[in-house]
Amino acid sequence: MRGAIPLFTLTLALAHPGVTSAASPLLTKILAVGPEGQGNAEAAAAWKTLTAGATPADLPELLTAMDQAGPLAANWLRAAIFTLTDRAAAASTPLSPDTLTTFLKNQSHGPAGRLLAADLLQHTAPAVWDSLVPSLLEDPVPALRREPVARLTAAATAAKDKTQLRQALQAARDEDQIRAATDELRALAETVDLPRHFGFLMDWQVIGPFTNKDRSGYDTVFPPETNPDLSAAYPGKETEPGKDPTVRWQAWTTPNEFGIVDLNKPLGMLKEVTGYATTTFQSPTARSAEIRLGCKNAWKLWLNGQPVFARDEYHRGMKIDQYRFPIQLKAGPNQILLKICQNEQTETWTVQWDFQLRLCDATGTALLDPTRPPTPEAALKGKP
Repeated sequence: MRGAIPLFTLTLALAHPGVTSAASPLLTKILAVGPEGQGNAEAAAAWKTLTAGATPADLPELLTAMDQAGPLAANWLRAAIFTLTDRAAAASTPLSPDTLTTFLKNQSHGPAGRLLAADLLQHTAPAVWDSLVPSLLEDPVPALRREPVARLTAAATAAKDKTQLRQALQAARDEDQIRAATDELRALAETVDLPRHFGFLMDWQVIGPFTNKDRSGYDTVFPPETNPDLSAAYPGKETEPGKDPTVRWQAWTTPNEFGIVDLNKPLGMLKEVTGYATTTFQSPTARSAEIRLGCKNAWKLWLNGQPVFARDEYHRGMKIDQYRFPIQLKAGPNQILLKICQNEQTETWTVQWDFQLRLCDATGTALLDPTRPPTPEAALKGKP
């Protein structure tokens, strides 16, 4: 590179973070950019110097820098990479497909740099990209699986190949591709267990209703929060004159193939109420994992008695993996507790009082409790 500092030092800086400042002050300034304009002027000056003499040979180092970049720093690095590649295209100096392929295949790099390398390879060397796609079917970055899954699903559908459709389903991480492979398998009279594929938790103990009048239930600590004793009974909200408001835990298994637990069914079609759902996940070992939740109501989530996250918002829509939380499972039983509040709105689109929750690893691969009961027949057939 022509300029103040050779870009080969970026590799040294990233391999040895302790010497980053001495080895590459320009990169350090870009990586230090923060919110509300913090370090932005310094990053802009560093970016200008850094890109002044960059060549295609410097691309791996810039892509590697993205492994440590926050969202704002990544924007600066991405702009530097695009500046470099545009200059190379204008000068008819093509990027090296081998360099990009080597970087992309190195799974020790973070998703941001690898996805950018894939995009550059796709646009600058489409034949190389085409030959590489099948090898990405089991890539740990879900977005890199989309094209190989799409290709495999299309080929398997045309051939009515159940084995390949199963392979595509197993590799798929996005709902649309999972649905596509599932539909084709079911058209071939195959049973598909989507709850197991996703890792949705189907079997719960639920209790309610407690009050949520004036939306007070979200902050009210009802007894299940401090002592989720499944044999206990508590005073709940009076919903009908003369009806005993005492509430007790009751078992509920959802029949929904996407794990949607509809509290209106076991607890009643009610408004201004709060309910709880709890279940236990047996983990064979202590390990890192993710809880992924979909819910359109206000909610709070606990794992083993410790708060994980909460959101006081109503009827903003629900989708798979709407919320993602890194967690640490302990070996043995892990208790999950969810509080879900329903507000006072009466429009037809506000009647939902439900959630879906699954456990998986960081790639979205399901984690399954070895004591998990069989999936309900309705969920196997895709019935609502």
